[in-house]
Amino acid sequence: MLTYVLEKTRSEPLYAQLARLIRDGILTGKIAPGERLPSKRPFAKNLGISVITVENAYARLADEGYVASQPKSGYFACDLKSIAAARRSDPKPAEPREDERGALIADLTSSQNEISAFPFSVWSSIMRRELRCDRTALLTNPPPAGALCLRQAIASHLRAFHGLDVSPSQVVVGPGTAYLCALIVRLLGRDLTYAVEDPGYPLTGRVYRDQGVRVAHVPLDEEGMDIEALAKSRANVAHVSPSHNFPTGIVMPPSRRYELLGWAAQSEGRYIIEDDYDSEFRLSGRPICALKSVDALGRVIYMNTFTKTLASTVRISYLVLPPELSERFMRECGPSSCAVSTFEQYALSRFIDEGSFETHLNRMRRLCLKKRKALMDLIAKSPLGKRSAITGQDAGLHFLLKLDECDGEEAAAARALKLGVRIAPLSRYCAADNPKAHRTFVVSYSSVPMDALPAVVDVLCKALLPG
Repeated sequence: MLTYVLEKTRSEPLYAQLARLIRDGILTGKIAPGERLPSKRPFAKNLGISVITVENAYARLADEGYVASQPKSGYFACDLKSIAAARRSDPKPAEPREDERGALIADLTSSQNEISAFPFSVWSSIMRRELRCDRTALLTNPPPAGALCLRQAIASHLRAFHGLDVSPSQVVVGPGTAYLCALIVRLLGRDLTYAVEDPGYPLTGRVYRDQGVRVAHVPLDEEGMDIEALAKSRANVAHVSPSHNFPTGIVMPPSRRYELLGWAAQSEGRYIIEDDYDSEFRLSGRPICALKSVDALGRVIYMNTFTKTLASTVRISYLVLPPELSERFMRECGPSSCAVSTFEQYALSRFIDEGSFETHLNRMRRLCLKKRKALMDLIAKSPLGKRSAITGQDAGLHFLLKLDECDGEEAAAARALKLGVRIAPLSRYCAADNPKAHRTFVVSYSSVPMDALPAVVDVLCKALLPG
């Protein structure tokens, strides 16, 4: 069995340390391609850590494309030489590996922001000030729900920008949404059925399956998750993104939101997980209130993350639990400590409290709005403009590009990759064949620099248009 020494006093979370060590083993060949990783429970016992820490390390490696999960068999190290071929059959468009990034003009499947957009000077200043403050607090394990100062800052932000009046006691901080989904399963139980959107973000369903629960893929109509199909699925929990579905861009209207709340109210023990992953980036129209803000019965679990607004390496996400589940969390998780480093929590708390987060969001919105307009203008003036249509561009940092004709989405995506642009067909995000996904591609532009946009559009014209 693999053996590692993990340092619990490091600022890097244990699951991130474990993922890094396993990743290094795969890259150096110490873990051979196809080799099965240790089972989670024995591995956790051997390392002296929790099972959920191992689960989240494996989930991160799977997300990065270093390991693959096989149902009822475990996790296996990927063959990095053949990983590109494997990814074509994987519904999740994986992030590029280090050795691939240099050859890419742009990765239109990436959810990352431009490196230059991160507020390095402000963040580093805050970090230095934190080191000069209460050092005892920085080296003290935080409570299971997270440092109180960060939970207070999050509650204030939600009240000001999302119309949510919540108590800091309802906020639970964790290292990424995969960790929080696993925590929800722990709170609600594994004998339930969890419904996810189809099309939807593939990692969501994968995380629930890895927890050993039944997953129902519920189709979307023009207003979001189909309530009739949800009822037929016999699901107890619905994981939805009403403010902006990924990847379709559908924004759930008020009438459908109340239908969804009505579904939850029809049976005891039903819950809605509101995944509000990119609601801060609504670039057109008025901001949309969270579904949680009209939840009178305490059936909505609100989820959001800072990985989208700050950087993918800032692995801090959070839940807002209904009071009943908040009390259950404290009873069941009281003796443990939060998996996010105390240092990062204090720094982020100050970043929010001092107004730097709001300033950063406003700057990012302006940058993304400018970038989106430039990209859409370039497409409109190119041969693509008369042979395609764009939808879902008003919210979030991606849109759909639907071609009038296409000689095969995967073949077109492969041509684009050879020319230096990674792009994913919408069909990769569908659990079942969906005619509406045909000839359609997902264009995520947040990581693409402005000066690369003309080259990106040139590649898309060459690769996607037949003839």
